[in-house]
Amino acid sequence: MKDDTVKLGLKAAGQATERPISIAIVAMGGQGGGVLTGWIVALAENQGWVAQSTSVPGVAQRTGATIYYVEMMQANETGQKPILAQMPTPGDVDVVIASEYMEAGRSILRGIVTPDRTTLIASNHRALSTIEKMSPGEGIADSGAVDDAIGVVAGQEIVFDMNEMAVRNGSVISASMFGSLAASGALPFPREAYKDVIRQGGKGIEASLRAFDAAFARTEQGPDHVDPEAPQVAPAFALPQRLADTRANALVQRIRSELPEQAHQMAYLGAQKVVDFQDAAYGDEYLDLLADLTAKDAAAGGADKCFAFSATAAKYLANAMAYDDVIRVARLKTRSTRRTRVAEEVGLKDDQILNTTEFMHPRMEEVASTLPVGLAKWLIAKKGLYNWLDRRIVKGRRVRTYSLRWFLPLFFVGGLKRMRRKSLRHQTETAHRDAWLAKATGALKQNYDLAVAILCFRRLIKGYSDTHVRGLSKFDKVMATTKSISTREDAADWAQRLLTSAIKDASGDDLDGTIKTIESFQ
Repeated sequence: MKDDTVKLGLKAAGQATERPISIAIVAMGGQGGGVLTGWIVALAENQGWVAQSTSVPGVAQRTGATIYYVEMMQANETGQKPILAQMPTPGDVDVVIASEYMEAGRSILRGIVTPDRTTLIASNHRALSTIEKMSPGEGIADSGAVDDAIGVVAGQEIVFDMNEMAVRNGSVISASMFGSLAASGALPFPREAYKDVIRQGGKGIEASLRAFDAAFARTEQGPDHVDPEAPQVAPAFALPQRLADTRANALVQRIRSELPEQAHQMAYLGAQKVVDFQDAAYGDEYLDLLADLTAKDAAAGGADKCFAFSATAAKYLANAMAYDDVIRVARLKTRSTRRTRVAEEVGLKDDQILNTTEFMHPRMEEVASTLPVGLAKWLIAKKGLYNWLDRRIVKGRRVRTYSLRWFLPLFFVGGLKRMRRKSLRHQTETAHRDAWLAKATGALKQNYDLAVAILCFRRLIKGYSDTHVRGLSKFDKVMATTKSISTREDAADWAQRLLTSAIKDASGDDLDGTIKTIESFQ
């Protein structure tokens, strides 16, 4: 067969052993991966090297980060430019820079971190993935696997919280990572060359240089380096001696005098929550209930248990009293602090207007429960009228919160909190709360740990509408099963397993499986 391939007489640009320095940067949007890439390319070119960068964007919602890839090579004496690769090749990357710990782990899985070649520079802070945020319970992935892998697969490892260091110096994480790269010795360029690149930037130069120097010192001196600017460990919680507001100060003094020290922090936060939810009188009701629970705790030997029952009650009683109803949702959506937070998160500029569109799907049940008890029960009894209203209310709506058409109704509904304690929903929540506390205190004398576990069951009840209904269903299942094994010595352990299954199980299959396991040994 005739070979028609055209063969060109191209000469090699250098020795066969010559190879470029390759750097892979993995970063999410907004973490300065593009800025860092630009700095590295500018650094190489300022030193007379040939550099090339490429990027492959990731997809949204933390299912992948953008991969930036840089190759650089010293210019050939003849002026011939090298051909540089556009993507990292497993086993052939000199430096991997990860802006977050999960991305360091993903780099290892991709095979671009190898013990014979790669310097791994990574920040060990976490930006949670969508799956981690969606989990009803503790869904944060264990970083231990990444810790173990880095010690095996990286030739040199530089790992610390670069994001915290950057924020503390008023800069962004790219400046910290650039400082660590300079101190790593992976590139044959002097420290001042790096800083000159930063100085060429248009803004934030001083802050970036501070972050660069801090990261350089931390990398060079290792984990024993003491940063004088680093935040100190926060002291143990202590109640304020006195608050300016008379009513708030009265609540603080009640916490100090009526509750054990172990419950002070939770009681202080709980009081703030219920007062914000309703008013100062509601805060007094919260402390009345908590003081009664503390007395029962002390009678059951709570001092020997560090008053775990009281501290747990302080947390979950506040959550039970500050339930999610239509009034609270409306207030939260129309608060100025919420608008300010959203504006900061999206980076709103002075010449821009902020609008938010939210999906709401109310039911007649929520509307009726907001009414005074007598009126609500009358309306529910009128089946025809109730169903007629329900057909007009129960449908999804896209609400533009800051439009006049929607803001005024939401603001009006939020203002109904003065009527809340007369509403059907409040009556229902109060009855459920009291029954729950009665079951917890009933178990207190026989099984202290079980009583604490029953208090924790309140975690299952949250939200409103369908979410609230599902939570109540799980709560009832867990409570009923726990009652059936309350005399067992290991009842508290099984109660905790039931709670864990209920929290993490959206479909209910795991919870049902745990219940069947318990039923099998009864």
